[in-house]
Amino acid sequence: MNMEATTAARWRAGILAAVLIVGGGGYWLGQRGGSATESVSGQAGRKILYWYDPMVPLEHYDNPGALSSMGMKTQPKYADEGGTPGEAPGVTVNPAAMQNLGVRVVVAQMGSLATSLNVTGSIDFNQRDVAIIQARSGGFVSRVYARAPGDVIRAGAPIADVQLPEWGGAQTEFLAVRRLGKPDLTAAARQRLRLLGMSEDVIAGVERSGRTNGTTTITSPISGVIQTLDARAGVTLAQGQTLAQVTGIGTVWLNAAVPEAQAGSIRIGQSASATLAAFPGETFNGRILAVLPTAQAESHTLTVRIELANRGGRLRPGMFAQVALGGTGSTALLVPSEAVIRTGTRTIVMLATGNGRYQPAEVRTGREGGGQTEILEGLATGEKVVASGQFLLDSEASLTGIPARKLGAVK
Repeated sequence: MNMEATTAARWRAGILAAVLIVGGGGYWLGQRGGSATESVSGQAGRKILYWYDPMVPLEHYDNPGALSSMGMKTQPKYADEGGTPGEAPGVTVNPAAMQNLGVRVVVAQMGSLATSLNVTGSIDFNQRDVAIIQARSGGFVSRVYARAPGDVIRAGAPIADVQLPEWGGAQTEFLAVRRLGKPDLTAAARQRLRLLGMSEDVIAGVERSGRTNGTTTITSPISGVIQTLDARAGVTLAQGQTLAQVTGIGTVWLNAAVPEAQAGSIRIGQSASATLAAFPGETFNGRILAVLPTAQAESHTLTVRIELANRGGRLRPGMFAQVALGGTGSTALLVPSEAVIRTGTRTIVMLATGNGRYQPAEVRTGREGGGQTEILEGLATGEKVVASGQFLLDSEASLTGIPARKLGAVK
């Protein structure tokens, strides 16, 4: 225990010593009609082991008149303060004083812990819904339409008219082979047109009209936002050159920043909901798509990717969102979070062992939510723990040197 914790314990002990008598008879505060004289006289017949000061419990003295190293008058330590033979060591509280001390006992029991983690995030494009628009053959741009990066377009919207000389030559060859009336050669010529990137509609139009058409209109295969646009009138194109890139907006990603300490509770497919200042009173629901493998070193967070439906394109990349990540609701051994005492070096609860006796017990905790804490180790179902007044009992146990029940003692 560090110096600050020791000082705090001594202050608590000083307050507690003013109202409590340590040990098996312990805690006479609150007894109706009782007086200090009656409390002292009631110790007759009990065997005294030694005298000590609760502030320095490791110092033992042989007579009642001694002063401790703290300059405090010592008090007796009785042989029967350890409880009955075989009973675990603990702090004893007179049942009549429990109400005055505010001691409240609850039972550790199995329950569903439905956690909800609230974080922040921002809207981004769905990078899985991207169309790359290219020239399938070499040529040049003969016409461009009124498009610019950032424009929202529909599927089938024209991007540019492109003249492709290679198409014209292949179509002329196809028409010549077709006139020979040889189905196998005609099929081979038609397949060549397909390999050059011509659609079935273009091929059918050439076959129907008997005329070549080396100019084609390149269109967007999806609805979305134009991210890049390199189509300019008169530009010469190489085969496979990109004219535009379009990202769909039917769905968007919500990238949420989750603290590293909470990352273990995140699961793929877990539900999530988001609220945005732009749409007060509305909730957008989705599911976790992925947890990115790289953590942010500056903020110690992981990025959780959530997919949201974007009806009407109202969710725009860059928008800020408050995100609630729903828990799995799995069954666990639960105690009230207020019953858990974290000292910095260990985590304990105060067990109520019966007959007004209390003993500290080390525990290992897991998730938290709804005022409940999951106990992974150190408690068994049905054991009773102190949910209020436990800090007084813990201070008394520390001062009197009562050891905590170790992890692994409960099977």
